[in-house]
Amino acid sequence: MAMDADAMPDKEELPGLGELSRMLQIPCPSGREERMAAHLTARLQQLGAEPRKDNQGNLWVELPGRESGPGVAIASHIDEIAMVVTAIEADGKLRVQRSGGLYPFKLGEGPVVLVGDGQDIPAHLSFGSGHTNDPTDPVAQFNSGSRGITWRDCHLLTGLTPTQLQESGVRVGTCAVPAAGRRGPNLFGPADDPLVSAWLFDNRGGSLILLQLWCWLRDAGVTPLRRLNLCFLVQEESGLLGAKGWVRRNEVETFVAVDSTPMPRGTDLTLDGRPGTWSRDSQVHFDQGLIGELAAAAGRAGTELQYAVYSAAASDATGVLQVGGAERCATIGYPRENSHGYEVVRWSVFQHLTATLGEWVASY
Repeated sequence: MAMDADAMPDKEELPGLGELSRMLQIPCPSGREERMAAHLTARLQQLGAEPRKDNQGNLWVELPGRESGPGVAIASHIDEIAMVVTAIEADGKLRVQRSGGLYPFKLGEGPVVLVGDGQDIPAHLSFGSGHTNDPTDPVAQFNSGSRGITWRDCHLLTGLTPTQLQESGVRVGTCAVPAAGRRGPNLFGPADDPLVSAWLFDNRGGSLILLQLWCWLRDAGVTPLRRLNLCFLVQEESGLLGAKGWVRRNEVETFVAVDSTPMPRGTDLTLDGRPGTWSRDSQVHFDQGLIGELAAAAGRAGTELQYAVYSAAASDATGVLQVGGAERCATIGYPRENSHGYEVVRWSVFQHLTATLGEWVASY
């Protein structure tokens, strides 16, 4: 049945959507994940977990295993792509560059928030006026189709002087993200299994799955074979740094990254509720035996995996393999349209992916 505005479910009616909505309101650019970590810590404690945190900012929950030996990690990163201030001009305008894989066309002009030292400052991303025929003007060139808008053509309007910005905790290196009112979630499509769009699922979707997985294991009374770590890691978007640091300090034999599964042109991925797994990314081949185990678990959970090969993607599992942090690694996730933008997923994928990981842990 198609959904009209009056039939749209409340955010609390779809399992997990309220949880996602609350996470969407929390700015968490790379290097400034402390508020998301605090939120997740409180939620895990409410769910009966005892989270731990290291000095890098990584957060995790440890479930004891039935046997001793190297453990297993299932991990989501908690940071998001952003803008970073590179210069403060005399009139208070801010020059910005990307942090992670963010491009101006994904955002468009609109309200953003600067994650200052101590407070958030509202601002507005601007490309400048298009009412000109000057062939050297970047907006005129964009309007004519001769080239795209790049970060050097962008600035943030703040309405504040450099002194006021400094007093507000805004400086070179401060990050900015879209304002909360632009983030969603937005529901559309069939009422019984809607599509949901938001800025950004990557990787609040992974954190949502780990919260749901904790509840799945708790309610099913599962004690894993080996020590299991559910990890919420920092700075994936700036070099897979949280994962690399965490595995250097915590011994694991198997590492599974839970992330999005992008849908570039040429892949066979669809938004039909089935999880996706990365067979190979831009840098590594993942453990095919582990992928087979996850596929079998998906079957027991009543779904099946989709498979992808990427030429321009990497996950925390990639970084773990690069530093020799685990013998076996895989990446599994939720297919999404419009990667690094207003991303779209089929909501049922989160239930299917949670159950798949639960079945895998139960039979590991």
